[in-house]
Amino acid sequence: MAAEKCAGAAEKCAEQPVGATGAGAAEAPAADIPSDLAVRQMLAARSGTRPEDWHLTFKARQAMRVACDAIAAAGGREVATQLFTCCTAVDPITSAGLSPVFCDIDPGTLAISAALAGEPSAVMLQHTCGLMAPAADAALASAAHARGAVVLEDCAHCVGRLATDAEDKPLADLSFHSFGVEKMLPTHFGGAVWVNPEFGATPLGADVIARLEALPALGARRAKAARHYLNQIRVLNHLPAGISHALRRRLTASGAFEPAISEAELAGGLASAPERPDDWVCVTARAALADLDANEALRREAVAAYREEFADVAGVRVPAAAFAGDAQPLLRFPVFLEGAERADAAIKSVRAAGLYAVAWYREPLFPGVTKPEAYGWDGTLGAWPETARACEGAVSLPTDVAPERAREVARLVIEVAR
Repeated sequence: MAAEKCAGAAEKCAEQPVGATGAGAAEAPAADIPSDLAVRQMLAARSGTRPEDWHLTFKARQAMRVACDAIAAAGGREVATQLFTCCTAVDPITSAGLSPVFCDIDPGTLAISAALAGEPSAVMLQHTCGLMAPAADAALASAAHARGAVVLEDCAHCVGRLATDAEDKPLADLSFHSFGVEKMLPTHFGGAVWVNPEFGATPLGADVIARLEALPALGARRAKAARHYLNQIRVLNHLPAGISHALRRRLTASGAFEPAISEAELAGGLASAPERPDDWVCVTARAALADLDANEALRREAVAAYREEFADVAGVRVPAAAFAGDAQPLLRFPVFLEGAERADAAIKSVRAAGLYAVAWYREPLFPGVTKPEAYGWDGTLGAWPETARACEGAVSLPTDVAPERAREVARLVIEVAR
């Protein structure tokens, strides 16, 4: 049932040296080159990196699984991560036989702090809603590297953007980017991982690259399901709930439908083994990346409007990183109200105005897992007070709207919060 609830929500709606990531708009790839190469060139141009350091997968979580498999094969055991996230960001860890070590989040960044628990072989730096916090990100990466841990950067919400240090050098060893459902691009499938060339020169990094280059082609059944996904969702969302759920399960079991989150992924596994994307996925991503500058510009304007409206509002907490520096092109604007009742009321009010607010990550390991024990978790949040507080009142507001609409949304939330 949790998978169906999540699906219903999620489914509505040129070479350069490493560094100098403020690349801005870049010349489009030549029209006659393969789309997979074009996608890698576009990601490289956006991030100030090299195309050959980018690798594509059918889903971003599959790239994470490849990395986790390599870490496990090298003797790794633990990965520091967070509960304030989607379960699919942790499933690659558990499905590779590694143990997630959950750390509390910093309320100012919504990422784990540099006070790491356990003895992690890898550390996940997550940019929730696309938030980047340069000082905190650098501190976490430094703490991870001081322990000999690999820095895994979760950029699912900020495709093409990498966290960097004061010299504009990328912080992560591996950076994962998603083209999936409810992400920055209006696509439904595809993912990418950037391998830091310094890390790639190590034995572990070389193994990750070898595994990525050896991935099989996308299977015909999943390729067909991906192409039919949007039309299937349109049909499923217009059927009565009971019929829609039953048909969704039947189509998924037959392999004709590829859900945003599968039942296996609610229980610590992955729906399928890692694969390379087919040409259709790459063509779709290429077209979407060509429009990403306009997409980000719209979101920056909305974020700027939210920042003005939510400045010093009692009853509404906003992560400090959202106010720092220039407005970031966030996937959603995260706010936190006092208690689930107010948060639910705010979402209801925004949706009544014709916009789509969501309760990311009201349930830890969103949308709520069926087997907490598969994650080494007892289902409670007592050990992580900031995570518990965030989960209770989380509301994520739309940023793909005009500034005036963002102001309208903010005022609706403020009215509920008072």
